[in-house]
Amino acid sequence: MTSLIASPALAPDDLPVVRMKPKTNARAIRHGFPWVYANELVTDRRTKALAPGTLAQLQDDARAPMGIVAVNPTSKIIARMLDQDPTAHINQAWFETRLTKALAARSRFFDAPFYRLIHAEADGLPGVVIDRFDEICVVQPNAAWAEMLLAQLTAALQSVTGVTTVLKNAAGRTRGLEGLDDINAVLAGRAPDGPVQVPMNGAIYMADLLGGQKTGIFYDQRPNHAFAAAMSRGARVLDVFSHVGGFSLAALAGGASTALAVDGSQPALDLAEAGAGAMGVQDRFGVLKGDAFDALTELRAQGREFDVIICDPPAFAPARPALEAGLRAYERLARLAAPLVAENGILGLCSCSHAADLSAFRVASVRGIGRAGRRASLIHTGFAGPDHPQLPQLAESGYLKSIFFQL
Repeated sequence: MTSLIASPALAPDDLPVVRMKPKTNARAIRHGFPWVYANELVTDRRTKALAPGTLAQLQDDARAPMGIVAVNPTSKIIARMLDQDPTAHINQAWFETRLTKALAARSRFFDAPFYRLIHAEADGLPGVVIDRFDEICVVQPNAAWAEMLLAQLTAALQSVTGVTTVLKNAAGRTRGLEGLDDINAVLAGRAPDGPVQVPMNGAIYMADLLGGQKTGIFYDQRPNHAFAAAMSRGARVLDVFSHVGGFSLAALAGGASTALAVDGSQPALDLAEAGAGAMGVQDRFGVLKGDAFDALTELRAQGREFDVIICDPPAFAPARPALEAGLRAYERLARLAAPLVAENGILGLCSCSHAADLSAFRVASVRGIGRAGRRASLIHTGFAGPDHPQLPQLAESGYLKSIFFQL
């Protein structure tokens, strides 16, 4: 287990001060926008010398206090708002208050402790993601301030939730942008001996909490899994970019006749097969390892046809410079998948790209379907579940889009 040493919490009066430049949009910060960009902050020698993750008091250009922020001079997001109360103490008790509110919100919607507990800025912990798996929580501290205060966060997490094990997942590009390491760790308790079972929508998923993608499971697709399952009774289902069987296992739980999962990761497909075995549906479940675009081309060459196809790729446009290439990839995916859909069948297309908004993603998808010679009716638009709340001031918090067409 990693030994965590709690850094002392400074009193607000002892914090360094950082100041916004004149003519910057301080009003947006006061109204809830959580980020200050590097070109909006006075970056004098003293500010540049602050260690990444340093807590500071933010002032506007008239020196009026605006709140407590976490500063990272090496990041384009140079300051993240933690608390608009300039007298706030960012300590274990502060974390406990945030976590208690988040736990109460999840308890309204879920009767089992399997959900995203903290969704970063939307839950008041900028850059922090926490997924819960019963007695285990997996923390992604994707901002330098959270890494510095990981001991307090871990203690607060155990105090509020009663979990016995807390794991640190250090994967992802965001930590690299913050200058952080990519080393996973056990922060409290004992790591599980193997994959853990995650019940969701009547399916059983196997999650590798230490070596899997992200935290081991994608809770955000839960309502879209449920919608696809409702469309899949008696259907032949194809789940492309399946990971551990997200849509395919939900479809089988919903009564699909068969499901085929396609993914480039053999470990992910092994977990999907283990989930199917735990559900007792392995005789109706198959896997295909390979590049998704190549697999769709090969399935068409074989004359295969499916009643429901869902494509849930990784982010093709994770940032604005990749937007055009990403939209072309979404169009190509729709063009290759559409010919495999049976008449009056369902095609579900998903995007987790921050840079591609719903309108642009929908246009690219419809263009791809049209280029395949199919006519589409849009029957449903889905988003992430209530354990992935959106911060209205931050468009990036509403990243997930799922659109379902009847062809």
